[in-house]
Amino acid sequence: MPDDTRARQRTGTGLGLLLALVLGAVLLTALPEDDSGEAACRARTVTSWDANTGVTDEFARYGDDASRADDWTGGDGTHSVRLPDGRVLWLFSDTYLGQVHRPPNPAGESYAWRDTTAPMVRNSAVVMKDGRLQRTLPAPLFADPAPGQWRWPVAARVEPRSPGSSEQVVRVVLWTRTAGAYPWIYGVPTATEVATLSLPGLRLEGITQVLDQRQVRDPARRVLFGTTALTHDDDWTYVFGGDDARAASRPASNAYAARVPRGRLADPDAWQYWDGERWTIPSRMQPVLGDGGRGGRKGVGSAFTVVRDGGTYVLFTMAAGTEGLTTVTSYWACSPTGPWHGPGKGFSPPLPERGAGVAAYNPQVHPALSRGRLVLSYDVNWLDASGGATAQANLSRNVSLYRPRFVTLRLGPG
Repeated sequence: MPDDTRARQRTGTGLGLLLALVLGAVLLTALPEDDSGEAACRARTVTSWDANTGVTDEFARYGDDASRADDWTGGDGTHSVRLPDGRVLWLFSDTYLGQVHRPPNPAGESYAWRDTTAPMVRNSAVVMKDGRLQRTLPAPLFADPAPGQWRWPVAARVEPRSPGSSEQVVRVVLWTRTAGAYPWIYGVPTATEVATLSLPGLRLEGITQVLDQRQVRDPARRVLFGTTALTHDDDWTYVFGGDDARAASRPASNAYAARVPRGRLADPDAWQYWDGERWTIPSRMQPVLGDGGRGGRKGVGSAFTVVRDGGTYVLFTMAAGTEGLTTVTSYWACSPTGPWHGPGKGFSPPLPERGAGVAAYNPQVHPALSRGRLVLSYDVNWLDASGGATAQANLSRNVSLYRPRFVTLRLGPG
């Protein structure tokens, strides 16, 4: 081989190596980082899902048990938290108590049914041990704050009673809502509160208001926090919230973020709110995800959930627009404050009845059940714009229309 050819080959190899190193450095610099500074954040989306009949059937078994007349037979607003002794505490918003009757029901259909006189309470809590639901705590667990108002429990965390304390308690974030006229048939957003439960007895010790929204004149712009929460490695608990823009006939609601030092969820002065650039006071908070009032495809439902997958945060919500009552979609980000990318490709989980009257809502991830897999619940309800007797009758004729259902998700590159 001629010497000048060898030289050209050596030169080309050197330039190629240099170019590869430069491109590698550029790519490493361009990789998104999570908020701990590690280059571990990658786009994530749902690659597959399966119906989780095991957990779904367990709620059906417990709800259909007719041995007691004062326990849970159906509810929505499904949230959970694993307790230090391994038990799982399940929290629900509006809940049916009473008994369930075996099919056929009075209409001749082969559904388990509930008498229309069955009592309903605004919230409840059910204890699970070793994968089996065991008992309902005296309901309602959180009493109404005033006539015409009620409390719905949302995210819950086990944390030190105070920073550095060896004693642990359960903090439950509550939404306070006030009865209102259409479109506020599910109540006008009023305030965010935090309840403290003792361990291991789960006795209610007290409730503290952390964010009063009554001074916000437009109910669609009032923000309630606690639809989901997660505790980070840096000893902060991130609490997400949303407004009720969708209730006001807007395509989607907006998501907001707050953070609280671990052990201080019940301390209103410890809460900090994201304003787009920094953590600050509540009056300055700005959405971390929304459509900016443009009526597009971005935004969240009134309830959503966030989970951390490696260095990536993944948010699950009902899709914006016309798919919002059947389809779960997702967003991803490298930080709780975004920017959030998406929406990703959605999936439509199974419903107990197909038809215009049945809807899925409130997707929630349950780390207490996950253990190497991602378990997500969704609530099912019968739609009735008036919130009246028609919906109540349908929920009674088929009890599966008002119970959580579960799927197992797998995440992959987005």
